[in-house]
Amino acid sequence: MSKFLQRLKSGRLRGLISALAVILLAGAVIEGLSFLQYHYAHKVLQEELDQLVESEMMQKSMRVKGILKTHEKIIQNYQWSIQQQLQNTDNIYRVTRRIVASNKDVMSAFVAFSPDYYPDRGRLFEPGAYRVDDSIITKQLSGIDHDYTSREYYHKVIEDNRSNWTDPYLDSTASGKVVTTYALPVTDDSGRTVGVFGIDLSTQGIIDTLNTKHTNPSTFFLLLTNEGKLISRPDYSHTQKDDVMKIVEMINDSTYDRKSSSTGSSKIITFHDKENGKGYAYYAPMQGKPHWQVVMVCYDKEVYGKLYQIRSRFMMMILAGLVALAYILYRFFRNVLRLHESKLRRERTESELRIAQNIQSEMLPSQEIHRPEVDVCGKQVTALEVGGDLYGYLVRNEKLYFCIGDVSGKGVPSSLVMAAVHSYFRNLALHESNPARIMQTINEIAVEGNKSNMFVTLFIGVLDLPTGRLRYCNAGHDAPLVISQDVKMLAVDANLPIGVFDDVRYAVQEELLPPNCTLLLYTDGLTETNDNERHLFGLQRIIDTAKICLEQGKTEPAMLMDTMLDSATQFAGDAKQSDDLTMLAIHYHQPAENIVLDESLNLTNDIHRVPELNEFVKSVARRLNLEPSLSSQLMLAVEEMVVNVMNYGYPIGVQGDITIEAQATDQSLKLIIIDEGKAFDPTSNSKVDTMLSAEDRPIGGLGIHLVQKLMDSINYERINGKNYLTLKKEINKPDK
Repeated sequence: MSKFLQRLKSGRLRGLISALAVILLAGAVIEGLSFLQYHYAHKVLQEELDQLVESEMMQKSMRVKGILKTHEKIIQNYQWSIQQQLQNTDNIYRVTRRIVASNKDVMSAFVAFSPDYYPDRGRLFEPGAYRVDDSIITKQLSGIDHDYTSREYYHKVIEDNRSNWTDPYLDSTASGKVVTTYALPVTDDSGRTVGVFGIDLSTQGIIDTLNTKHTNPSTFFLLLTNEGKLISRPDYSHTQKDDVMKIVEMINDSTYDRKSSSTGSSKIITFHDKENGKGYAYYAPMQGKPHWQVVMVCYDKEVYGKLYQIRSRFMMMILAGLVALAYILYRFFRNVLRLHESKLRRERTESELRIAQNIQSEMLPSQEIHRPEVDVCGKQVTALEVGGDLYGYLVRNEKLYFCIGDVSGKGVPSSLVMAAVHSYFRNLALHESNPARIMQTINEIAVEGNKSNMFVTLFIGVLDLPTGRLRYCNAGHDAPLVISQDVKMLAVDANLPIGVFDDVRYAVQEELLPPNCTLLLYTDGLTETNDNERHLFGLQRIIDTAKICLEQGKTEPAMLMDTMLDSATQFAGDAKQSDDLTMLAIHYHQPAENIVLDESLNLTNDIHRVPELNEFVKSVARRLNLEPSLSSQLMLAVEEMVVNVMNYGYPIGVQGDITIEAQATDQSLKLIIIDEGKAFDPTSNSKVDTMLSAEDRPIGGLGIHLVQKLMDSINYERINGKNYLTLKKEINKPDK
């Protein structure tokens, strides 16, 4: 016991206890980070699930509405024929028979006349035809067991004098199937309503539509009436009837807890069943009439299954690590007196630096960008295990966002700042297209709590890919090289680095890049590469090397950076470098596209000219042989944005011009809206809250939200005092 106390008092044992405490603390930090990472991944997956589900619900709704609209057109096309045959009832029979014969989903067609309209036919007269198996029966449908004047569809049409869909019901008098009735008024030559013309549509087609192409095996769709009655049932091979009825009951029972999705477009009820466990029921009303509800049901085990597997495996790895750690500690206690403390610290430090190096390298872009308009790649050589240089890039809405920076200092502190700045850039670039505002926000965050007085030189650029217009902002970084017909420095304002003062104001600069142009960005690790005599590589050698690459046709990003790095390496020889070297190369080229259509329409800001706009879009769609549904989407999106310009782009009472250009290739269609009104970037609007009332919701926000859903990309540019808004839609997606 006395020997143990003596060891406890010794510095070596106290160091052992300190080392043990550090190891345990590191384990707790790793577990905490694991939990945060899992929580964040779960949240991201939840948001992606909401968007995926609502996208599928929208598609199903559009398909159901498409079925209904198709049959509405059928009966509307025959309405005039019926009204012309009021004096010839035999022809009415033939028309109803033709409707049933030519449409397999139509169970019956009928004309229910007002009581005593034909005195010689009795009080009630309803000529019609209905399907029985493979036969079509034509007869007078009214009778003792069928008084159509008591039916909902008859009263609705007669009272409202307009068409109407009914909720599905069992047709016990004719087809014997579940149908929904669509009816519209019949008028005579004087315009008086004399009856109701309608069809009974089988709901089987709607059911089949909702039961196809599910995301996961257990996923299914339901269709409910506005009052919550079940219309479409799922395939019970994947679920139980009792589970379906339970979900319908929960949706109809207001006491059940529910929440809004992350987009606010639907409601979610969480439930449990014995077979599949935890599940989610998303539901939202269909737009327009009939006022039905679409429900999508998915289960937790399929949605988050891979995340749970990763979490379980990670926990097993942690458990295995703890077991291994316990064994190491056991061996450590046995041999601690024979180990040198400095060796242990060095090994632990090297291990942590290797982990930090791996983490840092994974934060930088792992894949190059190769698109028809641009090629991008970066390269980094660190002087120590971890560095303070950073670069990043991403493409959003046909714009390339990129940055390059250099953190003051070396080692782990600068690498932590580098990680933070890189994360800020990526998050801000997903929502903001102004490089100066991105720089301003990063600076404000970096200044706050910067007790170590570290700063970052940073260059941020936003390249508009269709036009080559580069907007950029510099914060104390080296000016990039522009390699085109010659090699020149990009004109940049010096500005202060970020993290120095919170009152620095950054401004945007612009440059129009010509086609087949390469932009080379670099950190001072390239200019300050030194040889054994402490001579620097310098800016002039960088320019000379770039000119050689231009002469040899090596301006592609990878070749350019490899040549530049080889030149710097040969200059340095075996001299050890003290600074990180990072390069980012961007090759911009506008590919020749096979333009199959190029038309334009000029309008004034007169709302009465919207029909001309719609006819122009229809003409473009017809020439491109687009599907009617896609044509409708294009017309809706273009009309929304053009009407916004008409209403708000110019001052009240001022006439302004609006040009709509349609440019189509084999793969895509671009609709470009050009005006000289007020500058307004719809792509920078915050996400619309569809749960707000119409009075509280900002004007235009919902329309822009809809256009973003309908189009593949939206690109805005302000050039020479004009607004250029490009709506792009893929019309012939290549097979993957």
